[in-house]
This record gives sequence, C-alpha cells and structure tokens, in this order.
Amino acid sequence: MAAIELTDVSKAYRGQAQRVLSTTLKSFFTRDIWRRRAAAPPAAQKWALQNVSLRIERGSTVGIIGANGAGKSTLLKLISRILQPDAGRLVVNGHVAALIELGAGFHPELTGRENILINAVIMGLSRQQVSERMPAIVAFAGIGEAIDDPVRTYSSGMYARLGFAVAMHVDPDILLIDEILSVGDAAFTRKCQVALDSFKRQNRAIVVVSHSLETVASFCDRAIWMEHGRVRQRGPVDAVIAAYSEASLAA
Repeated sequence: MAAIELTDVSKAYRGQAQRVLSTTLKSFFTRDIWRRRAAAPPAAQKWALQNVSLRIERGSTVGIIGANGAGKSTLLKLISRILQPDAGRLVVNGHVAALIELGAGFHPELTGRENILINAVIMGLSRQQVSERMPAIVAFAGIGEAIDDPVRTYSSGMYARLGFAVAMHVDPDILLIDEILSVGDAAFTRKCQVALDSFKRQNRAIVVVSHSLETVASFCDRAIWMEHGRVRQRGPVDAVIAAYSEASLAA
C-alpha cells in the first residue's frame, strides 16, 4: 500500500476578475460608479495543479522541485488536507505531520514550551504523551533557555528547530517539509539528516519541497519535477535534478 497516491488531481484558485479602471472623473461618475453597483464579474480561475498522478511509497524520501508557481506547495497542502482537490482522487494512508510554513501554528505570545504542548496535541498526542516527550523535544530543538521565551522573539532558525522537533516526536507516518530545512545552520541540518534517516528506516514516507537542489540531493532518493502545475519528470533524484538544471540553464 502506497503512503500517498494521486490520480488525475487538479486544483484551481479563484480570484476577482480585473475591472476596467476609470480614466477620468466624468467616466467614474457616469460609468464606473454604476458598474460597482452591478453584480461582481465572474471570478478568474487559475489552475495550480492539472491532472497530477503520483504514487509515493512508504520508506521513500521524495523531493519536489520546480520554479515558483509550479504547484509544489499546493501539492503539499493537498496531501496535508489543508486544501481539497477540485478534481481527481487523493489517498493518504497514515498520520501526517506537515512543516509547510515557517512558524505556522505557533502563537507568538506563548513560549516555545507552551507551543510544543499545543502543537503536539493538535498533531494527535495526549497531554501525558507530550509531558513524557517534552525533554526529548526540547533537547532536539536545541534553543537553550529561549524555550521559555515568547516565540515572537525567535529567529527563523529557531522557528525551524522548534517545528521540526515537534514533528519528529509525534510519530507521523508521513512527514511533509516545505523549505524549512534551508533556514537552519549546518549543525541543525546534520541533526535533521540523522533524524530523517532514522525516520525512513522505520518505513515512513518523507516529502521535501525545496528550491535548493543541494538539499534535495542530500536528503532524497527520488525527485519530482513540477512545471506549470504538471509533472514534467520523476525518477531517481540525480537524474531529475540533472534534467531540471539543464533545462534551467537553457531557458
């Protein structure tokens, strides 16, 4: 049984259609002010993903690469159930922990320790389980006495450490990571590598979205190249990165 399976999945975003701007004061009063009273025009529709079919196996580490607007983050939000597809079939087998936006889910006025409790409970742990795992989470985060400071005082690297520490200790079957590894220092990156290797050996799936090809090459064994909301290429990480790099240089 695959960890994640998409069949012809599409997702559209809808925005307000652009109106004709007034060019003179007279045109505003005689034409545009009446248009504003009329019904709003139909919303414009932009397809972020179109007919995407993927299968991500348990025990695999998959990197998703592509230019801005290729659909990478939208794909992760669908898998994490933040968004729902507009068409197609999406099956996720297992508990998901998602690190999709830096600091997402953290209350700025609460301390790091308090945010650990809230986020771990939201991710499915009981208060007793959080209490038992709190020392390990705090140690993994490695932010010292700042763990008892409000997270609004944290740097991006400290946010990343805290979020990753919580995600690795809530026993997810599937871990989704969007760019968060790129904000840590070298020591944090090495710690993440060790943790992810252990996670993978437990037959769990990892999906990493990053603009850093070096990050994808070091963490992943397979890659998916997204372009204009579609899958352009998938396969072994080195082959996909080489093809993407060549295409980027030729553009």
